[in-house]
Amino acid sequence: MSNYNSTTCHNDSTGHINMFAVGMYSFIAIVGLIFNLIALVFFFSYSKSKSQTIVYMTNLAIADLLLILTLPMRIYYHLGFNGLPQWLCDGLGLVLKANMYGSIFLLTCICFDRCMAVSFPMSTLIQEGRKKAPLVCLGIWILTFGASLPIYLSNRNYSVNEHCFDNLPIYAIQLTVVLPTLLVGFGIPLVIMLICSWCLVRAIRQSTVVQTNLVDSKKIQRMIATSILIFLLSFLPYHATLVLLSMYRANTPCPILAAYRYSMMVACLNTVLDPVAYYFTTDTFRKNLDLGTVRQMFPLNTQSSEGNSRSRVPANS
Repeated sequence: MSNYNSTTCHNDSTGHINMFAVGMYSFIAIVGLIFNLIALVFFFSYSKSKSQTIVYMTNLAIADLLLILTLPMRIYYHLGFNGLPQWLCDGLGLVLKANMYGSIFLLTCICFDRCMAVSFPMSTLIQEGRKKAPLVCLGIWILTFGASLPIYLSNRNYSVNEHCFDNLPIYAIQLTVVLPTLLVGFGIPLVIMLICSWCLVRAIRQSTVVQTNLVDSKKIQRMIATSILIFLLSFLPYHATLVLLSMYRANTPCPILAAYRYSMMVACLNTVLDPVAYYFTTDTFRKNLDLGTVRQMFPLNTQSSEGNSRSRVPANS
């Protein structure tokens, strides 16, 4: 989006190469592109069992890829090529932010869906509701892009912006925008993930299957804790800097502006961590919980369980 003038923080850097930003965004773009393409190939080839988790993960990989596609222009800018048109800076910023929040909502949906599958494996109402995953994903896409697109269209600027990706996000740091963003875009998803993760850990500890040592409960708990930690590391710094920027507004100190830029890099790094934390750990669940009774507790893969008796709830996840 259009930005406040922060020339005092740019006079010494305009047109200069920022090798740290170039290196970070290049790493994220290359590794994230490879990881998410591999994940998409796997998900689309996993045609025999389109579970709810696969639907959410497919959309998550698409959101991460769309975010990654905005990074080459950031790399170009940080290589010292300034003078990009403002509409391009705004448009790429819109796509990046929309897909970042799309990722947050999809990660929350994955955690919530797993919690429902474990906590209410025999509830027909819950299982029917979980089958609405495609509609939930459609709603997330409409929400994330629909919330930002009107602002972009109403504030298009065709002038040249020498600072492009280095300026303050003028609309994002207004109090009327920051508060809903912190609440809906970060606070509520975090609370949902924490509650669902606690319910998952509680279900694992209370399971009789775990007591027979057929399942490595500590390994599963570490995976859940790792997922929450990655979520916080990826998105907490960015939203913390938004609060600081909204407090200082036009008089933002240069160190806080720099912290905002670095927090954006960290948020983009989530596109690399998503496949590691969710796609690959799903395989860990599949290998460790490949027993009929355990699938009923953690029904994350029902490709084989679908062939079982219809009396079992098809709690795909």
